[in-house]
Amino acid sequence: MSGFTALILAGSRDEPDALRAYAGVSHKALIELAGQTLLARVVVALQAAGAARIGVCTSHPQVAAAAAPLEVIPAAATPSQSVELSARSLGFPLLVTTSDHALLQPEWIARFLADIPPDADIAALLAPQDVVRAAVPDTRRTYLAFRDGRYSGCNLFYLRNARALAAIALWRRVEVHRKQPWKIAALLGPGMLLGYALGRLSLDEAVARLGRRIGLTAAAVRTPYGLAAVDVDKPADLDLVRRLADS
Repeated sequence: MSGFTALILAGSRDEPDALRAYAGVSHKALIELAGQTLLARVVVALQAAGAARIGVCTSHPQVAAAAAPLEVIPAAATPSQSVELSARSLGFPLLVTTSDHALLQPEWIARFLADIPPDADIAALLAPQDVVRAAVPDTRRTYLAFRDGRYSGCNLFYLRNARALAAIALWRRVEVHRKQPWKIAALLGPGMLLGYALGRLSLDEAVARLGRRIGLTAAAVRTPYGLAAVDVDKPADLDLVRRLADS
């Protein structure tokens, strides 16, 4: 798919950040890897995949300056609010990723866009655990367990139309109640949570049920690229991507 619009999330954390201190930068998007900032690497991958318009959501002045001449959209208080405001500014359909997707490759993006079901209002890319471990045996990722296996998120999302904002609204409500798990359970529905906890739901079933609960069609897309699950959240992640970039 060529000529698509993409959003790069590059919000800032106010609290002390071990990764920023370790890398000696004011924002992780400005970390250099193989002669380029992480932000620049993501931009290059998106452009190579066919992105015609790219927005960068940030309120960090150095990141905003580094993003020029791309469109800069001020970050909101939370990631979900930033996505919603950016989507309303950039329009639909919209591919969303993050500035710390250090190893992002155009073929990963192209494969994701090609594999999204045509009726999906929103889609997310996930990597099966065995695929991730085959690519990077020594990485530690967070996995979600389903009846058909364990999967790690890949920081690539597709919002086909404004209906997808219903998922962003649910995300925002989950953020608000992140310290009150009983309220999150009420939002997602006890049946779905029980099915997940008992291992009765496959990945596709869970995503489809969640979509129906909020009135849209949602899809999970599996990637064959294990490195797509690697982002840079902590010093160990940075050491890993530096080693991979040099190999």
